[in-house]
Amino acid sequence: MSKIEVVNGVNNLFVSEEGSVRGYHVIDVRGPDEFVGDLGHIKGAKLVTLGPELHQFFETASKDENYLFVCRSGGRSTQASLMAKAKGFSQVTNMAGGMLHWNELALKADH
Repeated sequence: MSKIEVVNGVNNLFVSEEGSVRGYHVIDVRGPDEFVGDLGHIKGAKLVTLGPELHQFFETASKDENYLFVCRSGGRSTQASLMAKAKGFSQVTNMAGGMLHWNELALKADH
C-alpha cells in the first residue's frame, strides 16, 4: 500500500502500485528527452519542465487541484513542490524516488 510522509515540509508519496497516482494531476518536471527516454513517464502525465515553463504553469493552473510532481529521482520534483507551495498551491505532493523508483517496482511507463 502506498503511503504519504511529510519530509522537509513537503508531502511525499511512496508509491507501491500504479493506482497510487489516481486522483492526482501528474506533472513531470524533467526535460523532454528524459520524458520519452529509458525511464519513460507515467501514463497521463503532463510534461512541464522545471524552469520558465513551470513558472508559466503556476500562473495559469488552478490552485485547488491535487498535483503530484515527478522527476527522475525526486530532487527536482521536491523543488517543484516547494515552489508550488510558495505560489499558494495547497494540494501538492512529491513522488518520492521519482521514475527510478517507479521503474524499480516494474510499474507501467509510457515511452
